Amino acid sequence: MGKRLIVAEKPSVGRDIAKVLGCRERADGSIIGETDIVTWAVGHLVEQCYPEDMDDKYKEWKKEDLPIFPDPFKLKVSQSSEKQFGIIKALMHDPEVNRIVCATDAGREGELIFRYIYQMAGCSKPVDRLWISSLTYSAIKSGFENLKSSSDYDDLYQSAKCRAEADWLVGINGSRAFAISNEKYGLSVGRVLSPTLAILVNRELAILLL
Repeated sequence: MGKRLIVAEKPSVGRDIAKVLGCRERADGSIIGETDIVTWAVGHLVEQCYPEDMDDKYKEWKKEDLPIFPDPFKLKVSQSSEKQFGIIKALMHDPEVNRIVCATDAGREGELIFRYIYQMAGCSKPVDRLWISSLTYSAIKSGFENLKSSSDYDDLYQSAKCRAEADWLVGINGSRAFAISNEKYGLSVGRVLSPTLAILVNRELAILLL
């Protein structure tokens, strides 16, 4: 009989899940039980590549290179998280592991974190989804008794992927265009950041004019 690999979003959640599943053997970046192995991400282990990661020509910011439209968007392992990613990838490819459980946070970003790791690891093993809104013992236990199909959350993943790519397109191109046009480097333009800043500025101006 094979083992399940449960991938949580953070170590604290992994420990809570391990207690419920009876996993007690501590290993580097995981906790092992008789039938389950619990491991965890540390936030975004996998992230989108920057332009300069894809082509050296983008190391220099030039107007004629804009806009930049990756096709497809490429991913890379976060430099600060290479060790934990390596642990998860090795566990995903462990011959004893025959099934994966996505136990990242129940939401758009949690879905994206897991899918990026799964994709970057080159894993093709079947995936179930743990969908819970509480980390109490009873909630976790009930969640594992009622695991969902990963495919039920494909639309949520696509939504998260769309958000991430929109942020990249606006942030990368907008920041470079602003810097080049104004010769002010180090300032950021963002899909959410810039409209929010505009709201604050307009409100401050309104107060000053009262």
